[in-house]
Amino acid sequence: MNREKLRQIGYWSCTGLIALWLVPSGILDILRTQAVVDILHHLGYAAYVGVILGVGKLLAVTAILYPKTRLLREWAYAGISFDLTGAIVSHLSVHDPFRIVIVPALALALAAASYVLRSPRLRLHPAS
Repeated sequence: MNREKLRQIGYWSCTGLIALWLVPSGILDILRTQAVVDILHHLGYAAYVGVILGVGKLLAVTAILYPKTRLLREWAYAGISFDLTGAIVSHLSVHDPFRIVIVPALALALAAASYVLRSPRLRLHPAS
């Protein structure tokens, strides 16, 4: 398999997984399920914050999956990064166990991999 094909497989795998995480999470946030409200209160946030986060998650998935939204996609990846970084810091600040903190950290790693793999023009290292 050539490099481009491997990059595409990696991109779609990471993007699909992050979308599969964000869509149900966003829907549960918007619906203000009891589990979401409990988590938000545990972290020190009001329940309405879930609705804001949920709408942002669903819009972000739409932007990263729709091919003609280059600028919006950049904003979506930034928003996903802010959301997940905020989740990590929030869980750490209330001294949640590692098994809880690792979930948004893994999702952030998937989002970062999706972002880096999305375009062959983005390179971590210059061509030699």
